[in-house]
Amino acid sequence: MLAQQRRALILEYVRRDGAVRVADLVEELGVSDMTIRRDLDALARSGGVEKVHGGAVAVTGPTATTDEPGFEAKSTRESAAKAALADAAAALVEPGTVVALSAGTTSFAVASRLLTVPRLTVVTNSLPVAELLRTARRELGDAAPTLLVTGGSPTRSAALVGPLADQAIRSLHMDLLILGTHGVSEQAGLTTPNLAEAETNRALVAAARRVAVVADHTKWGVVALSSFATLAEVDCFVTDDGISGQARAVLADTVGELVVAPVPKD
Repeated sequence: MLAQQRRALILEYVRRDGAVRVADLVEELGVSDMTIRRDLDALARSGGVEKVHGGAVAVTGPTATTDEPGFEAKSTRESAAKAALADAAAALVEPGTVVALSAGTTSFAVASRLLTVPRLTVVTNSLPVAELLRTARRELGDAAPTLLVTGGSPTRSAALVGPLADQAIRSLHMDLLILGTHGVSEQAGLTTPNLAEAETNRALVAAARRVAVVADHTKWGVVALSSFATLAEVDCFVTDDGISGQARAVLADTVGELVVAPVPKD
């Protein structure tokens, strides 16, 4: 069993029972005491568990999650905030540049605002973003952005991930990455419940000259299974004015630039 598979199982046990003991995990998983302790160290660093003497317990602060909703399910959440974030993020894009858009509904909203940016090249691992830009290219011709799709295997959230996607991304150089995330916290940074998507996101971050994260206020305090970037790696963090004062203070001290987009009130 791979380390990531083992750690996913451990996290499931913690979520189910509220706590685990090292001795029980050694017997259940058939590995050494030292291996289990390393696994618990890794899960504690990602915010998934809290280590205690002899084992680990479920976190009591931020929400720990391995749930990965589909694209359609997420597309209806916080729609007004996503629109405000998309407007602010699109303003960061300059004509004639290479922009990467990660998977996610907020990134999709950003893509819809980039259809007529002159001489733009968009790299994406998002199937919905790729379809949107492909249709725009057919309708607008050369006025639409040039599209590069990474390839890879699709997840439930319509992200293309895996070795093919990672290899393609590592061969590219992007001026700006607009990156969505499942969760954000001070300790765990940016997280996702999908291990393969975490690796693909790491490749995107490494290939981009600047990284702009788009995350509405509900993402703060959510800790998913795997971390893929620290807050210190973020050049620009775009969120909405529903973000708490405590979160604003942490972000302002950690990321390169914090952009808080106002959401129109009904």
